[in-house]
Amino acid sequence: MITLEKDQSTHTESVQNYVNQVFETVKKRNPNESEFHQAVKEVFESLIPVLAKKPEYIQHAILERIVEPERIISFRVPWVDDQGNVKVNRGFRVQYNSAIGPYKGGLRFHPSVNASIIKFLGFEQIFKNSLTGQPIGGGKGGSDFDPKGKSDGEIMRFCQSFMTELSKYIGPDTDVPAGDIGVGSKEIGFLFGQYKKVRGGFEAGVLTGKGIGYGGSLARKEATGYGTVYFVEEMLQDRNLSFEGSTVVVSGSGNVSIYAMEKAMQLGAKVVACSDSNGYIYDGNGINLETVKRIKEVEKQRISAYVTDHPQAIYTENCNGIWTVPCDIALPCATQNEIDQASAELLVSNGVKAIGEGANMPSTLEAIEIFLENNVLFAPAKAANAGGVSVSALEMAQNSARLSWAFEEVDSKLHAIMKNIYQNSKKAAQEYGAPGNLVIGANIAGFVKVADAMIEQGVI
Repeated sequence: MITLEKDQSTHTESVQNYVNQVFETVKKRNPNESEFHQAVKEVFESLIPVLAKKPEYIQHAILERIVEPERIISFRVPWVDDQGNVKVNRGFRVQYNSAIGPYKGGLRFHPSVNASIIKFLGFEQIFKNSLTGQPIGGGKGGSDFDPKGKSDGEIMRFCQSFMTELSKYIGPDTDVPAGDIGVGSKEIGFLFGQYKKVRGGFEAGVLTGKGIGYGGSLARKEATGYGTVYFVEEMLQDRNLSFEGSTVVVSGSGNVSIYAMEKAMQLGAKVVACSDSNGYIYDGNGINLETVKRIKEVEKQRISAYVTDHPQAIYTENCNGIWTVPCDIALPCATQNEIDQASAELLVSNGVKAIGEGANMPSTLEAIEIFLENNVLFAPAKAANAGGVSVSALEMAQNSARLSWAFEEVDSKLHAIMKNIYQNSKKAAQEYGAPGNLVIGANIAGFVKVADAMIEQGVI
């Protein structure tokens, strides 16, 4: 028995060394791409148990292959502003992995967009899309263009220039982009219009998040926020907890945040704080969601305007300060790495019971470690925020069949998908010796499906 344990320990150490070597190669080949390194490290560390149990993944060099995008497209995006000045931005599309279906992932328009951001998002998308159970591969794209402060004409001209180039590389059976930060229904409409003009045909399935009148799906707008809450509710129920009667803090005030707040409230929670990139509001009476929707979706104002209608609320500069607000459940729905080690320690000291990641990689590796060490329920982004891409896949299915489903039908399918993601992540964590660790469970459950398909399709 002692010999067996020594052999097993030696084997695990060997696998760990192999993983470390591959990761070092990733860092050398992709210098100065910290977000990408972070995403890869988190996944790799989770996969050690499965690599030890299934050496065929090492024999077929799955790690070496899965970290390399199948294709990276970078292009110039020239456009003309309202004053007649020529502007130039960069466009990106990373077509990461098509083992289980066409590339699928959003487009992000934000000044922070660079190769590292797009690669980390695309890499995460591989496993997130696998977890949905839908036949979609991983991809991501975007531009360093900032739609904030731009007129509709400027946004249209930028989108038309961007799509003129991107249209060469996408299609309903090849690569299906969607929205992300800075890309809402307006931008998707402009992008789809230009694609239609360039291609000379109505290929509804080439983009998701479209308007309802031209091939969009009901419940798509709500899907990421709703899906995050559905996943967290499953996780809470395993601890005999619930949103009912809980105090909730939600970072952000965009699409994901608004509908995470809406669903949490429907389940009986009291949401007391939300934010934007300038600062956050705290309303001890509970956030008035209709006011937030009007401010952010209609008037396009900063969240500070909330206190005009609700003088009992408090607005504070510095959006990261939102994590000083005590809560039972925290839903980070803004952007990557918004919860660092200090914020995580503060949340724990204030008695947080559960974290549900609605944004992409909103917690640093150090923050995640603190949550797990303190027995805080933790729903990782690639599982918890998969609702958006799940309904995007349902939109693709509706487009292919040339029909539309009712809101209730789409929402029901979304709820079932999120339950399955939770159960599959939980099962994988238990099978590979990490019961309750949904970070490991989600990474393994998403990885195995893709890795098996890659082996079956040969070295390509």
